[in-house]
Amino acid sequence: MPFSPGRVFSVKLASVKVSVKKTRAPALHSRHRHGKGLRFAFGSGDRLERPFGKDRVCGVVAAGTARKMISLTRLGLRSTRTLELRLDYLRDSRERAAFLKWLRRNRPRAALIATCRSRQGGGLFRGSRKSQMEVLAQAGRAGCCWCDVEIETAKHMSSAELRSALSPARVMVSHHDFRRIPRNLAGIVRQLQRAGGEIAKVAAHCHSISDSVRICGVPRARHGVVAIPMGEIGLAGRILSLREGSALAYAAVEQPTAPGQLSLDAMQHLYRAGQIKRQTRVYGVIGNPIGHSLSPLLHNTAFRARKFNAVFVPFLVDDLGDFLRSIKPFGIAGFAVTIPHKEDILRHLDDCDPLAARIGAVNTVVVRGGGRLYGYNTDYVGVLRSLERRIQLAGSRVLLFGAGGAARAAAFALTQAGAIVCLSARRPERARALARAVGAHVVARADLHREFFDAIVNCTPVGMHPRGRSPLRSAELNCRLVMDMVYRPRTTELLHTARRRGIETVSGVEMFLAQGLAQYEIWTGERAPESVVRSVVVAALEKEEKSPGQE
Repeated sequence: MPFSPGRVFSVKLASVKVSVKKTRAPALHSRHRHGKGLRFAFGSGDRLERPFGKDRVCGVVAAGTARKMISLTRLGLRSTRTLELRLDYLRDSRERAAFLKWLRRNRPRAALIATCRSRQGGGLFRGSRKSQMEVLAQAGRAGCCWCDVEIETAKHMSSAELRSALSPARVMVSHHDFRRIPRNLAGIVRQLQRAGGEIAKVAAHCHSISDSVRICGVPRARHGVVAIPMGEIGLAGRILSLREGSALAYAAVEQPTAPGQLSLDAMQHLYRAGQIKRQTRVYGVIGNPIGHSLSPLLHNTAFRARKFNAVFVPFLVDDLGDFLRSIKPFGIAGFAVTIPHKEDILRHLDDCDPLAARIGAVNTVVVRGGGRLYGYNTDYVGVLRSLERRIQLAGSRVLLFGAGGAARAAAFALTQAGAIVCLSARRPERARALARAVGAHVVARADLHREFFDAIVNCTPVGMHPRGRSPLRSAELNCRLVMDMVYRPRTTELLHTARRRGIETVSGVEMFLAQGLAQYEIWTGERAPESVVRSVVVAALEKEEKSPGQE
């Protein structure tokens, strides 16, 4: 049976004042298993013409030596048959000549794009325009079927001269803005095409989700466009640009060559970007910071296991309004909410599950017809499932450290389960407000070393990767069990401290999995593939812990 808000409890909760547009009885949104029965408009993302072949994810090969370039080319070809060869990254003409000689002899069966970006155009090539064009011409003769020429170079010759100089290779003309999104994107595309580009590539730095929407929208109106939102805030757009019709999306085989560029492994295997079409459903997680989140791994693994045509992407969100305006143009069907937006999102909802309204925090949103937003809270499920396996909650004294959205969910859930809830927080006024809402007790931080609890739960982000520190001192851990909601790393400094004192610990991974699987069931209406998801998430965390630089 899929998750439903009423499945775990039936006891009434103390109410808390929240600002939601509307709240009514629980009713899961209408869902369609695997999209059956829904009509989807086939847009530019499904064009039959694919100038770069079947692979729309382009691996970027960049290295200082010919030997390394050759190695990375072979590595990239294992994942995609479309590669950009950054010849400007080769440290001198001798290395370029050696690499092009290997290319000419081996001629890999792939769509190879030669790029020798000048420093003026944002690259590393220091030579003249004449020598730059000669390098590209040699690459075309060596087997590259495309040459990417930045507009700073292309504008100095006619379109006919440009195409003739690079024949037999076809020409892409590109515009890069590493500061902002240009105002007249359509005009820039026309300029690139007039300059001789069969393909026009526009890459620009995004300062907002709205910027990302703007640049991803360019291919909807014109064929033969590559749209690249740059910067961390443009990361989701790099993936979703393919859904909007971009001819290519770029990903680093090893070394990123632009801000926010994903790895080829992540683009192909985590996001399965090459399979994204216009009818692919879009889900995501919003927060700040967001780079640490394993929610994309959890949900994309579940989508893949259930053969559900959907993708889950991370959105770095500082301004909630900015993100909410992107829901319609990006076709977002639902999203998870994390720090710091779990409480603020409430005032933007059209409807809210009563439990989430009473908690005063939402971590799961469904986008219904007409763009109406309906909120849930699955954090409380995660807290209960993590703790009830270890201790008898009824009558237990539990300290929650923190008073934000996650602490609110935990406080309501544990109170309902019969636990005696105590609160301590950096901001005492927030702890007192939450205590009044759930009937909990407030314990001053200065008194913690004199108190004893059955369990202590860290509900703050302190200790999150990569900043490893503990929110509580060893002398303050007077309890039988310590749980940390932080799941990355699995064993936080807080848990290390507890273990050194012989205290039983619970990793935040348990809560993360429980709340995430409940989200999946809300969005899809089907049982989540728990065993598959658990094994993939745990394996990823284990791999991270064993990697260099990790303790």
